[in-house]
Amino acid sequence: MPQPDTQDDTTDWAAVRAPTLEGFIEMAEAARAALPDPFATAAAEVALRVEDFPSDSMLDDLGIDSPFDLTGLYEGIPMTEKSVMDQPGQPDTIWLFRRPILEEWIERGDVALGHLVGHVLVHEMAHHFGWSDDDIAAIDPWWE
Repeated sequence: MPQPDTQDDTTDWAAVRAPTLEGFIEMAEAARAALPDPFATAAAEVALRVEDFPSDSMLDDLGIDSPFDLTGLYEGIPMTEKSVMDQPGQPDTIWLFRRPILEEWIERGDVALGHLVGHVLVHEMAHHFGWSDDDIAAIDPWWE
């Protein structure tokens, strides 16, 4: 069966299914593995979670009404703000939300799903690493 990134005009759409949570994890792990060497080791230490939707408490904390408005979330202390005095209560975590990402992919219609998942992951990694917009653009030239 064709993957979402490889569909063409001969795709049997009756056989195509949306990727599972595990499929999203595979796409996100591939994007994480593709990060440049200076960041790969630290990125591997960030927990990666994929759920269909953000929890109600996440949405409430961020003041977001629709669960479709949040594709990813970073929970943790950015590396640029960490101190040796910080006692980790839980690992830094990147959350990716499958259904909102799928909805954005459908609405865009011009990007491969694996690239969109990678873009969301890089954006959330940017929070972890404290990257500027220029740093993000150097790693994820989204517009190309």
